[in-house]
Amino acid sequence: MFWYFGYGSNMDLRSLRAKGVEPQQSMRAVLRGWRLRFNVHHFFRHEGGVGNIEPSARAGDHVWGVLHLCEPHHLALLDAAEAYGHGYDRITVQVETEQGLQAATAYVGIPSFIDEQCRPTQRYLNILLKGAEASGLDPAYVTALRATPTHVKNPVQPFTPPAGEYPVFDAASLALQPLYTALAGSVFDMADARWQHDFLKGFFGGRDMTLFHLKRLDHSDGSETLDDIRHNRLTPAQRTYLDEYLHAYSDEYRYVGRFRYD
Repeated sequence: MFWYFGYGSNMDLRSLRAKGVEPQQSMRAVLRGWRLRFNVHHFFRHEGGVGNIEPSARAGDHVWGVLHLCEPHHLALLDAAEAYGHGYDRITVQVETEQGLQAATAYVGIPSFIDEQCRPTQRYLNILLKGAEASGLDPAYVTALRATPTHVKNPVQPFTPPAGEYPVFDAASLALQPLYTALAGSVFDMADARWQHDFLKGFFGGRDMTLFHLKRLDHSDGSETLDDIRHNRLTPAQRTYLDEYLHAYSDEYRYVGRFRYD
């Protein structure tokens, strides 16, 4: 077993469970001498910046978060969720809990992914706020978190696949294409993506990522299913969120076909 200190979206248990991690125990904790930032740029530009912690010499600086007791196999899931070795590094920190000091694993941004101009999206910030409030973090910290300036996204139109004849894939045929990924009925080739997406080639490759994204909405309850996608049982907010990602995929990757949800 190991302790993991979540200070971003992983303060929220639903967000953590969506990544396959069900902690044995969770409690609030504070990391002193550090500060919270949102300067790790997301893989997709429309998602702005995500959480990071940095050492601080300013008196009184601290980061509140949630300390989770995890099973050994959870480390690989957390590494995948945090793009360990690519977007984030893994370190050990000493946090304070109501039971005393505790060493814990935490993730910090790698310099090549730091962008000081980044701001979090409201969706991402809402997930942090849900986790912070549910865990009873310091009210003053939560108030300051709520006041964080957010990333302004450009509105998008419903995604329309390019005209022409394209092959149709299902889960089995997509799995044979390790550099292809699917989203909401469209298939994209990641082969020529910019270097920042090298990690995603192994994570997204050969898979449909629709549920992965839907379960990361700030109002997701984790109950979304492939059947909902197959029968188009999506809310306007879910559809808009997928359209944002379809346009982002189209910008980053090459459209190569349709995906059939059988």
